[in-house]
Amino acid sequence: MVFTTIKQVKLPETVEAGGGFHVTMLADGKVPFAQLIIRHRDGWEWIVKEQRVTEESEGHYVFQVPPEAYHAGTAYLQIEGCRIADISQSQAEDWIIVRRELEISGGVANLSSPVQTPRPTPIPTVTLGQSDQPVIYFGIHKHMHQPYYNATDPDYWDGEKDGIFGQRGGPYTHFIPSAVNQYIHGGLAHAGLSTSWSGSLMEQLNRCAELGRCGGRFSNWNHELRAVAQAKTAFGNPRVDFVAFGFCHPLMALIPERDIIGQIQWHREITQQVFGVEATDLMFPPETAFHPHMIPALKKAGVNVVMYDSIHQFRACQDYPYAGKNEGMLPPNPADQENPAVNDWLQLHNIWAASKISPQLLKPCLLYYTDYAGTEHEMIGIPAERYLGNEDARGGYGALQYESVMGQIYDHICQTKTYDPKHPPFFILHSDGDNHGGGADSYYTSNTGGLVNMCRTNPRFQLITVKDYLQQFPVDPKNRVHVEPGSWAGADNGDPQFTKWFSWAEKDYSPDLNSWAVLTAFQNIVHTLEDTGYRDSFPLKRLLYTAETSCYWYWTGQSVWDAQVTNALNKAMAIAGEAVKQSSQKDKTGPTIFVPWIRPANPGGKDWGQGGLTDAVPEATVRTFVYDVTGIKRVTFHYTEVTSGKKKQIVMEDCGAYPSQTNPAVTATQYRTVLPAKTGNIRYYVEAVDNKNNVSFSPVGRIYIV
Repeated sequence: MVFTTIKQVKLPETVEAGGGFHVTMLADGKVPFAQLIIRHRDGWEWIVKEQRVTEESEGHYVFQVPPEAYHAGTAYLQIEGCRIADISQSQAEDWIIVRRELEISGGVANLSSPVQTPRPTPIPTVTLGQSDQPVIYFGIHKHMHQPYYNATDPDYWDGEKDGIFGQRGGPYTHFIPSAVNQYIHGGLAHAGLSTSWSGSLMEQLNRCAELGRCGGRFSNWNHELRAVAQAKTAFGNPRVDFVAFGFCHPLMALIPERDIIGQIQWHREITQQVFGVEATDLMFPPETAFHPHMIPALKKAGVNVVMYDSIHQFRACQDYPYAGKNEGMLPPNPADQENPAVNDWLQLHNIWAASKISPQLLKPCLLYYTDYAGTEHEMIGIPAERYLGNEDARGGYGALQYESVMGQIYDHICQTKTYDPKHPPFFILHSDGDNHGGGADSYYTSNTGGLVNMCRTNPRFQLITVKDYLQQFPVDPKNRVHVEPGSWAGADNGDPQFTKWFSWAEKDYSPDLNSWAVLTAFQNIVHTLEDTGYRDSFPLKRLLYTAETSCYWYWTGQSVWDAQVTNALNKAMAIAGEAVKQSSQKDKTGPTIFVPWIRPANPGGKDWGQGGLTDAVPEATVRTFVYDVTGIKRVTFHYTEVTSGKKKQIVMEDCGAYPSQTNPAVTATQYRTVLPAKTGNIRYYVEAVDNKNNVSFSPVGRIYIV
């Protein structure tokens, strides 16, 4: 009988360097292919297999570890078996893995002539510097996430979840360390990658390890990741940047500032616990969804550098060559097009690229935002290249031909003479690290090997970490850039309207709008309780942060997802409903205002119609949701004409509570106003006052109404 689980692993009580030792594995049946992988923090890796594995009896295996396979210090052991003898034909679910740690004491191990892998490399020598010859610098970001599949029960589990997680054993354990070790052994002194892990994923993996879910696949799942977290570049920066993120994967562009900050703080805490390092000051926002009004919150949360999808900078240029309906987005609104014109637009080939790119803009910049009070905020932005990142997500070589596509960028920079040796090109290839080809074993192994070889043999292209690049090439303070809102291509092309999270908004009932209305009320309730000193706010905040998971808006029309926000709210109200009633008496919290949205997106311009683009109506309808536990006194729409500087305000119409179909205990009220044709280029925000005269202001938006 072929085994289904590893029942026991026996390690020696003590091990000294240079002596060799045995490890015993007991399984519940025959193991067609068994091996033991030994790793150290310095990148060392050795595989014990084949002739060094003895089958004592069915299910009883002994690994004979030679002296040259390890050295003094902590050894991270990965004991594994495959249920298929021909491992080239195996799938992720065919592997059963157990992880252990072993302290090696004594002298220095015999490091002569290792067979499976090279010796640990010494601290690399700095190879980075200014060059008059163009160099394309690029980074890699891998994103890992699983939501809570029941917003009211983080421990919810069934066979489907067992399959979802079990198929991702590699990405959630050793794939990233395997790739980074290839950078190290390949002699790439400044290479590494950044990675984002949601708190909901980390908690569920911890639970898998604790309860032996997925056949024990996630026992000690984070050990190799903790080890590689200590690896450094030539500049002493981490080879792996565990970046700042939102604990429950919220769409930060559409939640309040205090929740952005809170989600990041919670994420920092679990990152330290799980990976043994602090999350850096670099952020990959969930869905690569960025809006300039996020900047103040990110800065308050200790984030100084943020990634954004490159197309949203390109579209903010005054001469952007809009590609029509095939771009998958409406034309950019002229209010966003305030960056200077550029003259190096390039159509990429041998890759899906629905619009042209500007190679000279592919470098770090300063992003900025001005709030309702006129205070300006700025932070460093790193472009994540839309089309190269999207293609890299399909598996690297075989999908993205790195030399061919990046070679086009290189050649164009040479032809247009736009290379700046003090600020050379740098962009991120961003993708999920656990889905599709970009989450496959081949991406992190053979593809990485090819990438390392390219960087070693072709000086035009160099893989580098964000920190090393910025240390060598500080951002030009004159390179201040506006980017329109938006996310990555995978979210229905990631348009500035965040349409993926506003599905069916034009219909009489939208499950997405219902969830935003319910969430707006939920946010105000939790914030108010916190501000009035409610003692047990943690479970409420946990339900709130879970309800902000962007995935709950992803599969609109499926009741299991459409009701998640409501279910979380209703559970919170069951816990603290009486306290909510009492809080209204001492309320000091302003109303919660959902980020206002305007339709059509280009009044008097173009809109989506049957079969493509059509003329948009000239008027603009502004909508928002507002809620306060004490009730709303008034909601006012403020706007400023950019050309004249004139300020105007309109009292917004109360349209009543959003007509929910999910039976929430409470929900927000919708407010609206209509702006006439020829209003022009404006900046706007919403002010709301509650019945206790507490005041709140929304983020500032911009629109041009023809």
